Amino acid sequence: MIQNVGSHLRRGLASVFSSRTSRKSVSHSESEDASAMAEDEEYRNPTEVQMSQLVLPCHTNHRGELSIGQLLKWIDTTACLSAERHAGCPCVTASMDDIYFDHTISVGQVVNIKAKVNRAFNTSMEVGIQVVSEDLCVEKQWSVCKALATFVAHQGLSKAKLKQVIPLTEEEKTEHGVAAERRRMRLVYADTIKDLLMHCVMHDELASKDCSNIVPAEKTRVESVELVLPPHANHQGNTFGGQIMAWMENVATIAASRLCHAHPTLKAIEMFHFRGPSQVGDRLVLKAIVNNAFKRSMEVGVCVEAYRQEEETQRRHINSAFMTFVVLDKDAQPQKLPWIRPQPGEGERRYREASARRKIRLDRKYLVCCKQSEMALSVPWDPSNQVYLSYYNVSSLKTLMAKDNWVLSMETGEVCLYTLEEDFLSIHLEMVVQVDAAQVFQLLSDLRRRPEWDKHYRSVELVQQVDEDDAIYHVISPALSGNTKPQDFVILASRRKPCDNGDPYVIALRSVTLPTHQETPEYQRGETPCSGFCLWREGDQLTKVSYYNQATPGFLNYVTTNVAGLSSEFYNTFKSCERFLLENRNDLAPSLQTL
Repeated sequence: MIQNVGSHLRRGLASVFSSRTSRKSVSHSESEDASAMAEDEEYRNPTEVQMSQLVLPCHTNHRGELSIGQLLKWIDTTACLSAERHAGCPCVTASMDDIYFDHTISVGQVVNIKAKVNRAFNTSMEVGIQVVSEDLCVEKQWSVCKALATFVAHQGLSKAKLKQVIPLTEEEKTEHGVAAERRRMRLVYADTIKDLLMHCVMHDELASKDCSNIVPAEKTRVESVELVLPPHANHQGNTFGGQIMAWMENVATIAASRLCHAHPTLKAIEMFHFRGPSQVGDRLVLKAIVNNAFKRSMEVGVCVEAYRQEEETQRRHINSAFMTFVVLDKDAQPQKLPWIRPQPGEGERRYREASARRKIRLDRKYLVCCKQSEMALSVPWDPSNQVYLSYYNVSSLKTLMAKDNWVLSMETGEVCLYTLEEDFLSIHLEMVVQVDAAQVFQLLSDLRRRPEWDKHYRSVELVQQVDEDDAIYHVISPALSGNTKPQDFVILASRRKPCDNGDPYVIALRSVTLPTHQETPEYQRGETPCSGFCLWREGDQLTKVSYYNQATPGFLNYVTTNVAGLSSEFYNTFKSCERFLLENRNDLAPSLQTL
């Protein structure tokens, strides 16, 4: 059912489905009043905070552009105010995700920063930030960057428990759903990096480089100390995270300048965590060095340590970060840079890890930041991008689930069919079954059992069990109408348990490519960009099963006008799924104790 939907569904949709009533929301439990309020033009997220700053000469560097350090302080302040508006108590910065700077801001322009809480967890919350520059003279605006920060609420000396965020608009529902997946990535970030670095084989490039243009890494080393004063801290005496980031950007820029003998431009900051707080009176020691220089970019590593008194021998590690710089020519194009010669030992380790991080960073930026319409239908699978492919797999399904313009196209018995036409043609089926949600999750997440109820799955082979939540399968499907060859698919299946009460169980599916399973003359290779199940617990032994699928453009050539027959096929397949769940619900009792 997942892959062959598009083979039956395109023509006749405009005439048959356009007259149907649009379904305002597909989320689990939204009232009509909430939807109406969300659609009101005057609606504004209650946690939203906006800051507008006129860029003055005191805010800029030698080029008359806004200092990134100053921008980071404004970003952190705006995000903190949004977090405190939701929490109702003081908050501190816990982490900042990757930031990519797409546009510089000149003196005289206006910086508009908007922040709002995407989701609150137990004691932490994710805040989304958008930065736009505005030229008042020509009435133009440019997107500068987007950022995601995590804040922790504090009530006195302990962490405060947070109330939940209730999303109303399609955008809020999307960010709310995907925030849980992003949190999952943050919690395993350090282990993920270590694992990825182990699998990334970096070749020794030093021997092939031009020795006449190599700079010893030690020449780029910078160390600076800052005394934390009251203006640098909040009302609790903790140093602003944005202030620390600004100091880090300063020493990193100096280190980068020592390599290129020019004025570098910061293009990206990699995800980092604050390991502990610092207070007024602390001395912060900031150290920076160029870890590696690539053809037209360089990575600078920065470390921050804190101590209270000069006689202290133990320094507290506050934070570490990796920043990517370029040097732009008069046409704003990156220039070629000198190479770096690392010091033996630790320097060589940092050098090779920087090369691995660069590959990881490029993979992550492509998978996490690009639009779905720009993403290849099948993405290569390898250890360096598996975490982000899994993230993208689940977040794509949650984004599709949050759409509010689904059209009810068929309602037969207990099965409802919705359609959506945007970049892809999508379908959504829904029914309620008298089986516990955890049992449904276990039965549907193992694709090897799919042929028992879905005739579009002729056979399924488990190719690789990546981890507890992700697996790769090779699926054989019958031939499409008009073709003699059966189809085959290589599918990544990512499953997620609920992050909080009210969240669904998720089983997300998308196509990947594997070197061990190339296309063969025997089969026609198919692709599925996004499909899967979302399962909500409706009560004791009662589950709402929602199935989603996006049809690829290649499938649309096979679509017929037999909409009635198509609806019947969907209905029969979904009812077959219901029978399968009912017949096998008692087989999984021992394995459900962990769900």
